This record gives sequence, structure tokens and C-alpha cells, in this order.
Amino acid sequence: MTAKLLLVDGHAVAYRAFYAIRNLRTRDGRPTNAVYGFINMLAQLRRQWQPSHAVVVFDGGLPAERMALCPDYKAQREAMPEELRIQFDSISDYLQAARVGAYRVDGEEADDVLATVTAQATESGAAVLIATHDKDLLQLVTDVVQVVSPTKSEERLGPQEVKQKTGVYPDQIAEWLALIGDTADNISGVPGVGPKTAARLLGQFQSVPGIYAHLNDISQEKLRLNLAAHRDLVRRNMQLTQLRRDVRVPADWQDWTWTEGDAGALLRFYREMEFHSMARPLENPTLLDL
Repeated sequence: MTAKLLLVDGHAVAYRAFYAIRNLRTRDGRPTNAVYGFINMLAQLRRQWQPSHAVVVFDGGLPAERMALCPDYKAQREAMPEELRIQFDSISDYLQAARVGAYRVDGEEADDVLATVTAQATESGAAVLIATHDKDLLQLVTDVVQVVSPTKSEERLGPQEVKQKTGVYPDQIAEWLALIGDTADNISGVPGVGPKTAARLLGQFQSVPGIYAHLNDISQEKLRLNLAAHRDLVRRNMQLTQLRRDVRVPADWQDWTWTEGDAGALLRFYREMEFHSMARPLENPTLLDL
């Protein structure tokens, strides 16, 4: 049977859980809302997609190469709320008890780690599902790699769905982003080139090099001049938006078969977090079948 690996964009899921559930705390005041929501989202993903293996990937910092290219890369992002930050240790404790892989590589963004593990898994013949809302990761989609929503249980994007959503195919996503920029990452694009214009250009000329090889074929003078004036910007952006697939990851994804986890460790964790509804089936195993 073909292995099916679920890769989870850990920080993105934790953020969504934190803002989706408010004011959940233990009796002594410790916030647990992000932890609770994170566990429920993982459970929903497991029910929906039935993966054989699972790994959660967390950001490990900003790569020196991208910072050298663009010192303002992601500089606009607000600091993580302290009440969310202090919950990551508990999320890690849960993943260990649940026997779910957790990767964090110092100095590497989660996207590049996800891209690397995806390449390793597909080379081994596995199918991959990536749980994220990050459009950068759409460039990884193929016939055996799909992006699924952490919150919309039935949403799954293959190559055709990516084309419908963005106007370009997955192998053009990095170039599409290089042209339009990415406000989420503080990357400026070519003035006057929005998602539809970029998709039209890439559809007509196939690639960024193709666009620049045929600038004189672009009839709109302002668009042609803007593209010419921002050639270096687009070239730089290509280096920022293209995901790396050569990160040294801490373990082999095949080590992370998704079992039922360590029941004793999970029960202790749920009790500590005061997640009584999660603890109850482990205290009364017959409830697991209900």
C-alpha cells in the first residue's frame, strides 16, 4: 500500500487555533487555547485524510541567504503574542506523546523544510498532503502532492485546482509571486502587475525568462516599461520565492508512522492541560468505540 504522508505547517495551524478559540485556560491561569485548537485540527485532518505518516514542521528562523537579498524580508510582521509563544512547549509535548513527528531546523523557514521532506517522500513513492493556507507552498503541488486546508475538511488542491485558484500551474507559482510580490513576506512586486496580469503573461510567454525575451511583444506600453525597469527586482524575487529542497532535516519521515500514540503519556498530558473531554476516553477505554 502506498504511504501517505501528512505534513503540517505548524506555526500557521497554531496561529489559527490561537485566534479561533479565546479565553481557554487552566484553573491556575495558563492559556491553553492554541494547544486545544491545534490538537483538534490534527484530529480533523487525520479523520478526513487517513494518513499513514505525519510530521509537523515549525519555523526555525529566517535564512541568511534571503535576508542578504532582502533585509526587509518579513520585517513587517508583528511579534508573536506572548500567550501563544508560551504554548509551543505544550504543543511539542503533545506531539511527542501522540507519536507525531516534529521538525524545527535552526535558521530555516518551515516552507523550505516542507519542500525538502516533500521531495524526499515523493522520491520514495509516497503521496503527500500538506496542511497549510500558505500560497508559497502551492508550488509543490503535483499529481502526488496536494495541499489541504487545516480548517476546511474537504478542501484539497491538485494542479487543476491551483490553476483555477491562481490562474497559473504549480510550477509557475514562484514566478507568479516574483512578478506580483507577496505582502505577507514583505516582497514588493512590479508596479501595475497584479495576479491576473501576471497569470496572463505567464500563460502567454510560459515563464519569466520568456516574458523578458518577448518584452517588445507586450502591447501595453506602461506594462512593458514597468517590467523592463524592474527586471532586477523580479530576478531577486525569484530567489526569494523559490522554495529550497536541500535542507538537512532531523529525521527520516518514514520513522513517523501515525499510531495511536502513548496512551499513558497522552492521558497525563490531557489531565495537566485540563482537557477533560480528551482525557475521558482514555480513562474509560470503552468510550473510544463510541
